[in-house]
Amino acid sequence: MDPVRTVDNQVARAGRLKQGGRAIPEETAVAFTYNGTSYAVMMATPCDLEDFAVGFSVTEGIVAAPSDIEALEVIEQDIGIELRMRLSEPLASAFHERRRYLAGPTGCGLCGIESLEEAMRTPAHIADHVAFSPQDVMRALQSLEGLQTINAQTRAVHGATFYSPALGLVAMREDVGRHNALDKLVGALVRRKARGADGFALVTSRLSVEMIQKAAAIGIPVLAAVSAPTALAVRTAGAAGMTLIAVARHDGFEIFTHPHRIKEERALHVVAG
Repeated sequence: MDPVRTVDNQVARAGRLKQGGRAIPEETAVAFTYNGTSYAVMMATPCDLEDFAVGFSVTEGIVAAPSDIEALEVIEQDIGIELRMRLSEPLASAFHERRRYLAGPTGCGLCGIESLEEAMRTPAHIADHVAFSPQDVMRALQSLEGLQTINAQTRAVHGATFYSPALGLVAMREDVGRHNALDKLVGALVRRKARGADGFALVTSRLSVEMIQKAAAIGIPVLAAVSAPTALAVRTAGAAGMTLIAVARHDGFEIFTHPHRIKEERALHVVAG
């Protein structure tokens, strides 16, 4: 399924109508099933679906690593796409204990949640062994803008990227849903065995608490965004030890929590413990 489609439309300019056309992102229902049991249905952009399957499974806490998924199939149907996974034991039995079927809107960020306590959980504390410069954040922002191919065509999707000063831009993923883009990025990273602790993530959306929880699932120490955070996101990042950067624009950014990881002078990226 093509993630971008061109449709005909009518364009109004200077009080007159004319025939036009526009590239727009595709959106389709994507179902996550584990060992034959439905878990969630998300509305998403149909690309990088293997990354989506693995990343979603990790950030939801269903698996700890890609190796916990014994088989993964992407099944295209007339009404949507099924990401069909088979879990190894004992995860398969644990999954059936927490089974929940949920239909989510575009980028629904809290899936399979059955209690207020689970929704409001604070992630495990983030390790504290790296530091970055303001220039690193700006380079990541510039790299992301240049590589968002779907957004360049449609101006309607979110992006998520992972940046390492040693390697540059490691991975970038796009989706109509901001949570989906981050899940796809997490999937891309864990599938190539990249360590979340060795770099930072940048997203093109606002920062809500689910974004903090998803990034923390693989130990990402710094999460940056082009838009503003919610108050709960700031509190959660603070409690988890994550550095939260927001309002990242061409002229700079704002740091909301744990600013010690952003150094004006970059000498070493490894901070003595």
